[in-house]
Amino acid sequence: MTLGDSRTMSAVRPGTEVVRERLAVDGIVQGVGFRPFVWRLAHALRLNGFMRNTAEGVEIEVEGASDAVADLRRQLAACAPPAVVQRVRGRRIAARGTHGFAIAASAGGHPRTELPPDLATCADCRDEIFDPLQRRYRYPFTNCSGCGPRFTVATGIPYDRAATTLCDFALCADCAREYGDPSDRRFHAEPIACPRCGPRLWLESPVLSSPRPVLSKDQVDDAIGQAAAILRRGGVVGVLGLGGVHLACAAADATAVARVRAIKQRPLKPLAVMVGTLADAARLAELGRAERALLTSPAAPIVLLRRRPDAPLAADVTPAIDRIGVMLPYTPLHHLLARDAGRPLVMTSANRPGEPIASTADEARRLVGDAVDALLLHDRPIHQRCDDGVWMTTRRGAQPLRRSRGSAPARLAVPVRPPRAVLGVGGDLKNAFCLLDRRGAVMSQHIGAMQLAATQRYFRDSLVKLERLTGVNAAVAACDLHPDYASRRLAEQLGLPCVPVQHHHAHVAACLAEHGRRDAAIGVAFDGTGYGTDGAIWGGEVLIADLHDFHRVGHLEYLPLPGGDAAIRHPARLAAAYLLALFGELREERLRAVVGPSTIAILQQMIARKINTVATSSAGRLFDVVAALLGIADEATYEGQAAMQLEALARRGASPAGNPQTDGYPFDVAAGVVGLRPLLAAILRDRDCGVAAAVVARRFHRTMAAIVRALARHARALSGLDIVALSGGCFQNQLLLDDSLALLAEDGFDVLVHAQVPANDGGLALGQAVVAAARLEEGGACA
Repeated sequence: MTLGDSRTMSAVRPGTEVVRERLAVDGIVQGVGFRPFVWRLAHALRLNGFMRNTAEGVEIEVEGASDAVADLRRQLAACAPPAVVQRVRGRRIAARGTHGFAIAASAGGHPRTELPPDLATCADCRDEIFDPLQRRYRYPFTNCSGCGPRFTVATGIPYDRAATTLCDFALCADCAREYGDPSDRRFHAEPIACPRCGPRLWLESPVLSSPRPVLSKDQVDDAIGQAAAILRRGGVVGVLGLGGVHLACAAADATAVARVRAIKQRPLKPLAVMVGTLADAARLAELGRAERALLTSPAAPIVLLRRRPDAPLAADVTPAIDRIGVMLPYTPLHHLLARDAGRPLVMTSANRPGEPIASTADEARRLVGDAVDALLLHDRPIHQRCDDGVWMTTRRGAQPLRRSRGSAPARLAVPVRPPRAVLGVGGDLKNAFCLLDRRGAVMSQHIGAMQLAATQRYFRDSLVKLERLTGVNAAVAACDLHPDYASRRLAEQLGLPCVPVQHHHAHVAACLAEHGRRDAAIGVAFDGTGYGTDGAIWGGEVLIADLHDFHRVGHLEYLPLPGGDAAIRHPARLAAAYLLALFGELREERLRAVVGPSTIAILQQMIARKINTVATSSAGRLFDVVAALLGIADEATYEGQAAMQLEALARRGASPAGNPQTDGYPFDVAAGVVGLRPLLAAILRDRDCGVAAAVVARRFHRTMAAIVRALARHARALSGLDIVALSGGCFQNQLLLDDSLALLAEDGFDVLVHAQVPANDGGLALGQAVVAAARLEEGGACA
């Protein structure tokens, strides 16, 4: 197909040099309106030739006045986001004397270009679906060249309609006209659709007389309206959206929220809320400029915000914490549902704990069909399921907590160019994987908990699809050092040479790679669990690390973890174990009552004889212990619960004048090992003397930042380095991060923090991949 041809360009002036160049453009240049941009630019410059998508990017042949051709090359790099031009390569070829500029049929080949993430509905399409005079009024699959599905519907490269899940929806005459009209914003918009020729939406519910798919425009409107009415009445609706199925209910209705929690088997973990506008979001949470920018960005992620005390929400939306995940509608379906419902909606993924989000009508029926009041479904196939992304803002800018819908896939520049492509398989929790070759690193969407068979199937399926889209076929797999990780076993089953990478080295390497650094730096890695080279469970570490290797120079002191990973679910039991190990007895009355005499006796035996007990230096477990000592989290139903509740409590604490060094608690440092006995003894003293728990929690956070500084000072004294990379899930605690940044700045450290991949285990795969790549570059052997 050749579209957008124009034969009205006049010839160049006599005496003007006429040249023809063939340009190859690399970057995010497919599915983002780049071809229409180039067509208009060539037309404005009165240039002739053609352009087309290729497996490697976009190819342009352009002919005309030499200064106009040079001007086109300069302006290519200035195209508006979401297009990103990384490189323009060109060579002079013989002029042909052609007239007009056209968009030619795409050329195939081995994929080497980039596909953009899904893009939130643009303002023009949003206005269109709410305008009764438009033919796409209330059409839930409206999109254009600047917005709509990309990653979730793409089946191949080049990115053309035939390589999307809309290939079976033949364009009607009106859509075909828009697709071929250079003046239309749907010029070459591959997912283009309308009520006449595009996907359909329907509502299934036992209360409806006909749950069959509906085809007329009025019935589509009615399906959304009926779903909204069910939500307003306190019902629960399963909504098949862009990358999967959400469970939706009115966020102010405590009974409806409780139903959603029962369906998801999630008793306490926070639930995300969708609101229609920024003004609605401001009624729920505090919004600054950075938060507003994130919410309204093309990625439109869930943004973690400070909840207002008077927010019109059921208490159980975010129990015991003061932050809430808020998102704006990012598809026409969500815009229509939010407008019709007229209130904040819980919008949470429909899945079993740790498993992938449901992505088809049949999966929705099997998973939640009997538990919800209705299912709002459609027939646009989802090729790649994709959960919502989650971000937060820090004093250093935006930071991902879960890099997924809206951010994946996207290529990251890294300071390694391996001779063979590498797969970083990630960890067992918050899994995402990474494909890395000489062009950079591509992170997958969020995958989930790898101990589950369903998630492993999702991993394999997503890997095959992402390799097909990127053209990166891994020859080496990098995995965690832990011998019992499900992700490591999966890597070994792929039949590739495996490179084990220590967990905290991967964390630090990911942070260094984000910032384009490969030389040695001080790495402070604070998290919950990571297998150490000595067989202990690490998690409060300071390393001297580059991308190739590391040397551990300090850590929190080892304390017992009775029951191993199972202890994570029982902070009170863990607190009892810590006090027994540090003080030889447990006088703490509240803990004795909560844990019970028989369990305490068992803990004493386990610790003394090291029965099913490993040593840990985990900072995450220390947060759990302090939360238990303050009586706010004796048991945990989700990862990070105790620490999140402790952070929320600390934000309510007084902020006395002074600095963290004087306002914190004492601790010992000897040969890089941080002794915790003085810290926990001081916390117990303050608590027993009647100091408010919030004040104790705030002082503890200040102390942890002081420990970060003490470990960094120790590492600098040994190495002479002053660059510090902060990584690990504990640094998603905004109080800890902000206090640490302030103290390290006072000492003149150059501090690196995450901005492109999560500090938690969702960023591990990047670190694993760059470490393996660095070793391959230097001729290292693979296991």
